[in-house]
Amino acid sequence: MDHPTATLTQRQNYLFEHRHGARDAVLLADEPPPLGTGQGPDPVELLASAVGHCLSASLWFACQKYKDDPSPLRTEVQATVGRNDRGRNRVQALAVDLHLGQPAADLAHLQRVLDTFEDFCTVTQSIAAAIPVTLRVLDSTGAVVKG
Repeated sequence: MDHPTATLTQRQNYLFEHRHGARDAVLLADEPPPLGTGQGPDPVELLASAVGHCLSASLWFACQKYKDDPSPLRTEVQATVGRNDRGRNRVQALAVDLHLGQPAADLAHLQRVLDTFEDFCTVTQSIAAAIPVTLRVLDSTGAVVKG
């Protein structure tokens, strides 16, 4: 079984350097002011980004199986944060808009892809039991093709 790793090293205050596996790439994450300096995404933004990336990659992979090219994809994820019954901030929902770079009519196998790709998104399927995730897929004309 795969065991992905992330190592976080504090640079100063709320600014952390993130390294993933043995790769040299570094991601900086920070809290927004007044706690941090906002030099990178905060943890809620990282969660939203992980969901958006996983869904985008799953859709891309499924389209590639059928030789369809939906690029360029653009995905927007809006996190709703609110207080729970104990007054603590929690991510209450994630709303995802996945924009295809092509009209739906140009993607011959789009309906098959739309029927299955979400199920292969490891991150979204893992958190969906705890955080509601809604998804819309729109083609390049702005037509909603799913959701």
